[in-house]
Amino acid sequence: MKRTLPILKTLAALLLMGLAYLLLWPVPIQPVAWTAPQAPGYTGVHTVNTKLSALQMIDLKGEEGPEHIVVGPDGKLYTTVSSGNILRMNPDGSAQEVFANTGGRVLGFDFDAQGHLIAADAVKGLLSISPAREVRVLTDKVNGDPIRYADAVVVAKNGKLYFSDASTRFAPKDWGGTFEASILDILEQSSTGRILEFDPATQTTRVLATGLSFANGVALNQSETSLFVNETGKYRVWKLDVTAQNLNLMAAPTPQGAKLLFDNLPGYPDNLMRGRDGKIWLGFAKPRNATIDNFADKPWLRALTLRLPRALWPIPKAYGHVMAFTEDGQVVADLQDPSGAYPETTAVTETADRLYIQSLHAKGLGWLPR
Repeated sequence: MKRTLPILKTLAALLLMGLAYLLLWPVPIQPVAWTAPQAPGYTGVHTVNTKLSALQMIDLKGEEGPEHIVVGPDGKLYTTVSSGNILRMNPDGSAQEVFANTGGRVLGFDFDAQGHLIAADAVKGLLSISPAREVRVLTDKVNGDPIRYADAVVVAKNGKLYFSDASTRFAPKDWGGTFEASILDILEQSSTGRILEFDPATQTTRVLATGLSFANGVALNQSETSLFVNETGKYRVWKLDVTAQNLNLMAAPTPQGAKLLFDNLPGYPDNLMRGRDGKIWLGFAKPRNATIDNFADKPWLRALTLRLPRALWPIPKAYGHVMAFTEDGQVVADLQDPSGAYPETTAVTETADRLYIQSLHAKGLGWLPR
């Protein structure tokens, strides 16, 4: 008995230390309670299918994660990859080369009328890369506040640039990369994402909207009077007036100049891309996760999660899913691959004969005949 007593005391002390760690160890997030809507599941227009399961692959020569894909003015295919490179190639994947590397991490990009590649660099801000591959910073601050997580950008015909600053709390350069910073922001749910406009004519940056839980993909409507915006952390898509000024999307009722186009989607919406025939493509990085939704009104459980080994985090499973919708919010295409063989299908780039599937971590560039 005398021998077992010290052992029991040691075990009790270890148990108390473990409990103190789980409850008290500092974590980088300050979780905010919110109400997650009940997940709709894969029903109706999102009924389970396998239309995305027959992808053909373009070998990226060791690169991975074709996060964003755009056909340039030269007819070449451009894509950003996880190494930080921007690749350029023929539409069939041949003649691959590194077009540029900004020294940061470009996520979304578009081309302006002069053929400059306008890049949302999650580390460096909004950049312009000339056809001669010269890189310059267009803006990295708004009203003196740093742009911490430039994510997606679209160029209007009038030259104005609309882009998302996904989080003003977690900059990828400070938190181990874009994926890690996005997890922290979505777990915290403090909704600090915002939509910005840069006007090259006046060299000014202004705020269109704030209060987004991880502001992500952006796309203009055909008349370029409205901007579609993905709010990843709350499973929804907004339609904003491009003339809006400092809209607070957390306010109730919804402020004038903003409309909730899609609410309670079955996954985490990522990129937006204009397709052909007036449609807009949206990709889901991951499907919904019941554990994460159940933690919505339990901030302390989300803080506790970060104290666990990463293998125990409730990360949603892999599931391929993209959809297309019209400007009035009608879903006109839905492609899925329940196996998740091509991971994190963030959106679709549609050409006359192909659908290129964007991805955060795929080891090749997937495509389907259109």
